[in-house]
Amino acid sequence: MLNWANQFNIFCFLDNHQYQNNYAYSNAECLLAAGSFRQIQAPAGNSLQLLSTFLKQHSDWVFGHFSYELKNEIENLSSLQEDNIQFPDLFFYVPEVVIRLTELELSIGTINKEPDYYYQQITASSVFIQERKVIANVKNRFTQEEYVKVIHHLQRHIREGDCYEINFCQEFYDNNIVMDPLSVYWSLGKTSPNPFAALYRVEDKFLLCASPERYLRKIGNNIYAQPIKGTWERDLMDAQEDAANKKRLRDNAKERSENVMIVDLVRNDLSKVCKEGTVEAEELFGVYSFPQVHQLISTVRGSLREGIEEVDIIRATFPMGSMTGAPKLRVMELIEKYERTKRGIFSGAVGYFSPGRDFDFNVVIRSIMYNAASKYLSFQAGSGITFYSNAEDEYYECLLKAQAIKKVLTG
Repeated sequence: MLNWANQFNIFCFLDNHQYQNNYAYSNAECLLAAGSFRQIQAPAGNSLQLLSTFLKQHSDWVFGHFSYELKNEIENLSSLQEDNIQFPDLFFYVPEVVIRLTELELSIGTINKEPDYYYQQITASSVFIQERKVIANVKNRFTQEEYVKVIHHLQRHIREGDCYEINFCQEFYDNNIVMDPLSVYWSLGKTSPNPFAALYRVEDKFLLCASPERYLRKIGNNIYAQPIKGTWERDLMDAQEDAANKKRLRDNAKERSENVMIVDLVRNDLSKVCKEGTVEAEELFGVYSFPQVHQLISTVRGSLREGIEEVDIIRATFPMGSMTGAPKLRVMELIEKYERTKRGIFSGAVGYFSPGRDFDFNVVIRSIMYNAASKYLSFQAGSGITFYSNAEDEYYECLLKAQAIKKVLTG
């Protein structure tokens, strides 16, 4: 499917890497939306209103993304840092063809041609993806000393009562690289398979995503958020030690306090659009294992009030609390002050609205962003900073999260 999709200038491939048994609200193994029949692209300003109109005009599948910079529309904020990838702040499209793969069936939905036309094209495409070696010259925006110094500044803000927790990220980049995004995505998926993975293309801009985190899932009148806060390294060479690491994560007071802060923030966000008394933590401090790390994941659910539209839910909850901190507005101001590049699509969301207007969006983390025209590659990583954080430990947690991507890019 990917070899076939690669001919389109716009496509979105969503893959849960067979994690569906761990995520009760997933309903497909893969979704591919190729080609653009209609589309909307807008900078932060009134883009959500434009999206609302677009969704009402097209009662079909709609795929696309929200950039982190959409915060400037939702709150009175601005972004002055550089963005070398240049994904639009908001982009959505009605695809020419949607392919849905489950364990039992393959279904194809089309606009202009018969499904058999696409099925024959896909089955005629190569089943092999050629893995081309990539040797990137990856550079950091911060030295370790600079990173640690920023953490100490952020902890001063916490002591002074500006915030309780802040997600601080740094960019890793190569500003002169030619690569095959499809090949690199395939390598990334083998190295770090995750339940909210995506290969997403908008013209010459690519997102290669190995995300473990869901932002929001809407099913009928119910809404689900699954924030991640809490990370512990895995020990794949020693099963007993790996199990001990899971217990260390589950019992660690700092990691649990980070998680509960974000759960409270998410509950507050959902309460803006949900019926009173329906917002609850369905699962608290669930420990989920991924190829490189164990993570603490909580599930928060609520029942929507009458008259709430899809964009109302996004406006009430975006950006997701796991990628900002608390209180959300103040930490977004501090993120702008201390980070050195725009986040862009990183810590935004990629996903879809179904014809019935259910939706599912991931959190764009553990991802490579690539602008093929400018030959600029970027990926970002960070961690949640609290009063109890050890600055050096936070630096190494950041490197741990970037490890899988660096492995793919540097051989």
